[in-house]
Amino acid sequence: MPTIAVDKDALFKELGRSYTTREFEDLCFDFGLELDGDAEGEELKIETPANRYDMLCFEGIAMNLKVFLGKAIVPEIKLKKPSDGKLLTVTIHKETEQIRPYFSCAVLRNITFTKERYESFIALQDKLHANLARQRSLVAIGTHDLDTLQGPFTYEALPPEEIKFAPLNQTKSMNAKEMMEFYEKDKHLSRYLPIIRSSPVYPIIYDSSRTVLSMPPIINSNHSKITLSTRNVFIDITATDKTKVEIVNHMLVSMFSQYCSEPFTVEPVKIVSSHNNETRETPDLAPRHMQAEMSYINSIIGLHQSAEQNIALLQKMGLSATLSKSNPDILDVSIPPTRADILHQCDIMEDAAIAYGFNKLPRHYSPSSSRMGAELPINKISYHVRLEASKRWIEVMPLVLCSHDENFAWLNRTDDGKTAIRTANPKSAESQLARTSLVPGLLKSLRENRHRRVPLRIFEVGDVVLKDASRDVRSRNERRFAACFYGKVSGLEAVHGLMDEVMRMLRFEHLLDPEEAQSEDDRRKQAYWIVQEDHPTYLPGHSAAIYARPTDRAAAERVGEFGILHPTVLKNFELP
Repeated sequence: MPTIAVDKDALFKELGRSYTTREFEDLCFDFGLELDGDAEGEELKIETPANRYDMLCFEGIAMNLKVFLGKAIVPEIKLKKPSDGKLLTVTIHKETEQIRPYFSCAVLRNITFTKERYESFIALQDKLHANLARQRSLVAIGTHDLDTLQGPFTYEALPPEEIKFAPLNQTKSMNAKEMMEFYEKDKHLSRYLPIIRSSPVYPIIYDSSRTVLSMPPIINSNHSKITLSTRNVFIDITATDKTKVEIVNHMLVSMFSQYCSEPFTVEPVKIVSSHNNETRETPDLAPRHMQAEMSYINSIIGLHQSAEQNIALLQKMGLSATLSKSNPDILDVSIPPTRADILHQCDIMEDAAIAYGFNKLPRHYSPSSSRMGAELPINKISYHVRLEASKRWIEVMPLVLCSHDENFAWLNRTDDGKTAIRTANPKSAESQLARTSLVPGLLKSLRENRHRRVPLRIFEVGDVVLKDASRDVRSRNERRFAACFYGKVSGLEAVHGLMDEVMRMLRFEHLLDPEEAQSEDDRRKQAYWIVQEDHPTYLPGHSAAIYARPTDRAAAERVGEFGILHPTVLKNFELP
């Protein structure tokens, strides 16, 4: 959880009274915060929830606690256009799609900085970079003295040799390639260089006179740096994530627009995408609207609150709610732009519980019926299969992720694109996709233990992951069993014998002739049989498919296969 350091006297002044350490600890606990240390020093260190981006600075903590204590209401942040109605414009070039495609911005007019406000403004940017922005890889923020610049602005992507400016706190101009070398040993900025270093183009923001504002996500220009005397702040935000770029914008302007000459007003900026002529204005500070069922809130919390009581509780958490006109059980909830953590009615329910007080919730034990936990059927079957196989075989537990070649090419299989789940941006070749077969894991286990005395008998009971468009997550897990014999002989009879033992344990009767399985008498039995069938993973003429009829009069299903591995498969997995 992020830890925010705030001035104790300033915070207590905002809250309207002083607190002892115990009193402030209780207040923090009631609101879902945690005081790190005590309240006796000049500074308070407060741990905030990781998803409460509106509490990463003094201003956010003070405002939320005042609303919680009933000493303030959530301010409405308004967009205020210039008196002439002409908005500043930023034009986005198509080349930015190669590196950081999303852009947002805003202007804070006639803002007044003090030393404390300025430090809090910078600290909030650092906290957002470290938390939500994942060390600037997802989002990068630039803040500039607008009075040193001249609009309109352009957001471009150029080769590093074509970008030249004096970076923040430097007087010498250098191109972007030289800048990368200059900051290699910088303790703070060196960690961000790999984000764009390998790209053929770097993102860059210019004003109308081609003065550089910033080269995100690395550094701003020294020309437009903000100071205590800055009165008009231009905020630029670039990102690889469309949602997070707007969240960051909302947090910055919501926290610091209160210091403008007209508090809680923000000047919007027009953004034009040159390649598709799309135009929009940012930030969009309109509240989001959600619905929550009072029956759901009351049932989870364990209370019988009226609509008015629930509305009052949500108001303490900064949420505005009204009773729905169409359904007396529904609350229409208005979510301010600062509350990006509210995603579902369960989040609204949690806020209601916090406002009521966790320590005040009634405690009782009154189950409507006796309930006992039970093992899932699939796990019970898996346990018995393991028990049967482990009598003479060794269980292995390889990783679920593997490389694309291990799952397909090395097994002489082709990828039809309809089965395997690929991982986005895999960190290594070993984690390119979720396995669709247990065989690669078994063969890799043998490869790492080939120095041991043969024969080796290993097995695995585990899940594979398959695409499934009918599921809400578009995939499903499927439990499977596989075994492998590695020795100086093929060991086909050993694998066949293990298969027979497992099927017998599961009470499937072995039928020698597949035609026999179609007789009237045998249709009433759980049965299995094998049919010679070639498969590219196995030696031609030395493999078979396993068919089973699991229930009375059910159609037969192909449930597995076994055989002698093809020599190319053994070579691919380095098994002599």
